[in-house]
Amino acid sequence: MLRVLCSAAAAVVLLLAGALPVWAEFVLPPLPYAPDALEPAIDATTMTIHHDRHHAAYVANLNGQIKANPSLAKLSLDALQGQISRFPVAVRNNGGGHWNHSQFWAVMAPPGQGGEPAPELLQAINASFGSLEAMQTQFSQAAAARFGSGWAWLIRTADGSMAITSTANQDNPLMDLPEIERGTPLLGLDVWEHAYYLNYQNRRPDYISAWWDLVNWNEVNTRFSAAA
Repeated sequence: MLRVLCSAAAAVVLLLAGALPVWAEFVLPPLPYAPDALEPAIDATTMTIHHDRHHAAYVANLNGQIKANPSLAKLSLDALQGQISRFPVAVRNNGGGHWNHSQFWAVMAPPGQGGEPAPELLQAINASFGSLEAMQTQFSQAAAARFGSGWAWLIRTADGSMAITSTANQDNPLMDLPEIERGTPLLGLDVWEHAYYLNYQNRRPDYISAWWDLVNWNEVNTRFSAAA
């Protein structure tokens, strides 16, 4: 008798589960290093606030959009970027914020652990910019010139060449938006004030200069190869 009751209860649970929507939630990735691992360029307090509060808020807010936009539950974070024009601005802002920050943590490494540009990547950089140093200068200028909040990007375009661009707010080069210079992001730098203000205040160029010591070229090499 007990077995019959348990089986009946299980059947009810399954029926209810099938009748209710199951939302696939986006997840905050952990930092791939300790919060103090990027010092002195980026301090532990900034990293903790940036990841645990700002990035976490983008993830929570994006998940909060799933009920009103159920097709989100069927999209990966990468796929969402290329279809962002289908969704309301809250999805654009928070979906972009989640993607942008996820790549930001990945393209940084503790000082001395980021490796070097692979020969293939360096060849592509030289072909498009003349030299690695020229690319870094142009990238830094784009990051410093971005008015207000946004990002600077090194991208691989559809024709295989390299380009530098910047986006406002939490937009990125994967988004299917008319104002975006599209391409595959290889390296992205956050120039929102919350990324640097505790240490640098209004000295954004100093933050940009210090950040180059943190670039994880090993990750950039991987992204470049995957974009081929």
